[in-house]
Order: sequence, then C-alpha cells, then structure tokens
Amino acid sequence: MPDHPQHLPDRVDVLVVGAGFGGLAALHRLVTDHPDLEILAIERAGEAGGVWRENDYPGAACDVPTSLYSLSFAPNPDWSHSYGRQHEIREYLIGVADGHRDRIRYNCALQDAEWDAAQALWIVSTERGVIRCRFLVTAPGALSAPGVPDLPGASDFGGTVFHSAQWEHGHDLTGRRVAIVGSGASAVQIVPEIVDRVEHLTVFQRTPAWVVPRLDRTIGRTERTVYRRLPAAHRLIRALVYLYREFYVILMARRPRLLPIATAIGKAQLRFQVRDRSLRRRLTPDYTIGCKRMLLTNKWFPALQKRNVTLTGALAELTSDGAVDSDGRTHEVDTVVFATGFTPTAPPIAGHLRGRTGDTLADTWAGSPSAYRGVSVHGFPNLFFLYGPNTNLGHSSIVLMLEPQARYTSTAIRHLRDRGLDTIEVTAQAQQTYNAGLDRELGGTVWNTGGCASWYFDAKGRNSVMWPTFTRTYRRMMSTFVADDHRLGRAPAHTDDTAQVIR
Repeated sequence: MPDHPQHLPDRVDVLVVGAGFGGLAALHRLVTDHPDLEILAIERAGEAGGVWRENDYPGAACDVPTSLYSLSFAPNPDWSHSYGRQHEIREYLIGVADGHRDRIRYNCALQDAEWDAAQALWIVSTERGVIRCRFLVTAPGALSAPGVPDLPGASDFGGTVFHSAQWEHGHDLTGRRVAIVGSGASAVQIVPEIVDRVEHLTVFQRTPAWVVPRLDRTIGRTERTVYRRLPAAHRLIRALVYLYREFYVILMARRPRLLPIATAIGKAQLRFQVRDRSLRRRLTPDYTIGCKRMLLTNKWFPALQKRNVTLTGALAELTSDGAVDSDGRTHEVDTVVFATGFTPTAPPIAGHLRGRTGDTLADTWAGSPSAYRGVSVHGFPNLFFLYGPNTNLGHSSIVLMLEPQARYTSTAIRHLRDRGLDTIEVTAQAQQTYNAGLDRELGGTVWNTGGCASWYFDAKGRNSVMWPTFTRTYRRMMSTFVADDHRLGRAPAHTDDTAQVIR
C-alpha cells in the first residue's frame, strides 16, 4: 500500500470506517492478524477521536473509570484522574492512531457503499473518490449523530442555537441568558461549568435523572510512575475495577430486587445536597433507578440552586427571543444549547449502506436495528458492524465490547481465507434466533421493566441498544465462529448476480 498519507487506493482487502475506539481496535487487530492484506481506514474528520473529538463541550468527561477506558494493546498509565477528561481521551486516541498513520486517510467521509455481487466487493464512495474492498468494517460509534428535537418556532428564534456535540467555542456565554435543553449526561457536566459565567441559566428538564456520587480522584505522579514501571500493577487495578463494575449487572439485569441499594444512595445524595423540599420533589425520578442511565456527578444539584438558575419543564417551542416550557411560561433567552443526546437506534450510516438486494441497511432495519452478535446483518455480505445493535453497556466500558468484535471480525476473515472462500453472510434464521434470545434476556432487566422511556428503545418499541448480561459472556461468545450460522461462498468466476455458495 502506498505510504503517501493523501493517496486513496482504488482497491484494498479490508476497509475500516472510523478512527474512534472501535475503528482503531479493528485496524490494530486486522493488521496484526493479517499482515499480508491491504488494510485501510478512512475517517471523516481531520484527526482520530470519534465521540471524544466531537464532544468537547465544557466539562466533558467520561463516566467509566479510566482503568477500563484504554485499549488492551495500548495501556495508558498516565491518566490524571480516575475518570478521564475529554481532552486526555482525545489525545490518547490520537496517539494510538499515530501508530497507524500510514493506514488512515483523514477528511475522507464515507458517502455511500454498495455490495457488488458480480465482483463480490463493496464499492465505497467517499469525499475523496471511490475505493473497492473485499470486506467493509464500519465503526461509526453509537453516539455520533446529535439528536435535535423538531420544535415549533425554531426558525423564528433570533439567537444562537447549537447541540452540545457541536459546541460553538467562538460564542462567548459570558453575560448571556442561556437555555440548556435536557438534564442527562451532558447537561449535568455542562451546567456546573458555565453557571457562574452566564447572566441567567434556564434548564429545561423533561424527566429528572437518578444521580449518584462521582468518586473521582486525582492520580498522583507517584502512582502513575508505579504503573509505568510495573505494568502488572496497572493490570491488577484494571482487573479489580472490572470485577467491581461487573457487579452492576447483577443489580440491573440479574437481581433487580437489589436495586433499592442504589436507590438509597441516590436519595441520600439528593437529600444531602438539596434542602428545599419542593425542588427535591422535582428532582426525584418516578421510575426505577438504572432504567435510564445513572448520572455520576457531585456538582449538578448545587449548580441548580444558584440564584441565576431556573429549573423548569420540557421545552415546548421557541419564539423570536425566548423559549416556552411545557406549562406555557416564556423564558427570555439568547442562546439555546441542546443537550439532548444522540440517535443510536437510527445511525446515519445505515442509510448509506446498500446490501445484496439493493436496499439500504436503514430500509432493512425499518426503524428497529438488529444484528447477529451485534456485528453481522443478513443481506449484507462481508460487512462487519462494530458497536452495532444490542452491544451498549449500562455498567462498564464499551472498549470491553469493541475489542471482542474486532477479534471476531478477524476470525471470520481468517476462516474464509483458510478455506479459499470470499464471501460470508449470516443467515436470516441465525440472526432471528440470536435476537429472540436477546429479547428474552432483556425482558427481565431494569432497562425494560423500570418504567421509563429511554433512548434504548427504537421506533418499534424494542430495546435494540443494550447488552443484557456480563461482558465476559459476550467475550466468550465472540471467541468462537459458528460456520453453520452463515452462507459462505466464492466470488463468481464470471459476471453473475450471486457468489457461488459453498455450503
């Protein structure tokens, strides 16, 4: 493969889309296991980082311990805190990507990809030209498409509007009247950071969230030195934190009756930090803790009690110079920040991938994503999806899911190569059976039974986001490749509409 960083070859064996945690895990694993293959990654932005490049709003940080938030092949002993800050995670990913700089093409967004059965290839259109590949590995991330509500009056508003994942750093909030729309994971980080700069802050809360203490600490120089010089000590800490976080699965999925333990912690923090009974009632959720993402913060409740803060109901509409809440009250604002999350059940890339029948992945899913092991989709040969349906976690690091997916992808490709085959497609029956089992397991979890409406549920009411059990269970499953669950074949010798099916 040419070394020139701007060169986009006409054809490669494997094309990886994305240079966040998933894309880098896939790139490393494939290059390690298949050094003789031509492997390339494309990234829409000018640098690596994925969600940690996009989400650079004030206070952005991770709610998963840094002990678990690094790739196994690139341990980082130099985190400054037990919960990573956005800039550190971004710099870490840029450093990992630098080790593969000759294999990554930046500013090269995927526009469309179509399976060509006659050639048994994916034809991928990008901003910088067309590239063909035998295998397409997409790692767009689940938190990459901002979700912005369609509000009445939005076009009439005369102020500044942006999403938290598209923060306008050139827009100074000092002395402004700002509306924060949402009270979820990003809002609880943003509000404490900007509250003392703005003239007034109006927080539009649709549903209160369960908040628990953030046990963050600074990792001192001595401790970091020990981790650098004694990698085994670093691995031990990672293992202990891993076991502790796996315990959360018991609460959320296996023994929900134990959740009152977590509820007591959340209520204690609320009572300790919010003395006003009326405000405390407005901040107390009416659903089971864990049904939605629990928020780790010590600063949210104190910030909401500042004199220049108004906590109100959901945002109903915008006017030329204000925002109207669900009770009909108008609040004068000049800046609106949507901290309204993302659209994991409707990933934009799904509308740009056309499979064997010519339908897009979005058409195939029809509002309800599903996949075999979260990676393969019937009708889309030689396509592997990282961070696909039902692989999100409510208790631990997504890295623990992405790396098994990368290894599984590599194993599947190895299985084909060892047998002189070219195409792989999961059967409809295998995919249906797998997802039926997932649905049964999810049925008893707090995410499905906790009494809340969350972003885990898709347009058809199915929980197509969460993984229902331990990460070790997923890792064990992904360590094996079941050939009988797939149609394996060879590329046609002559132009034809299908590959020759071997089994």
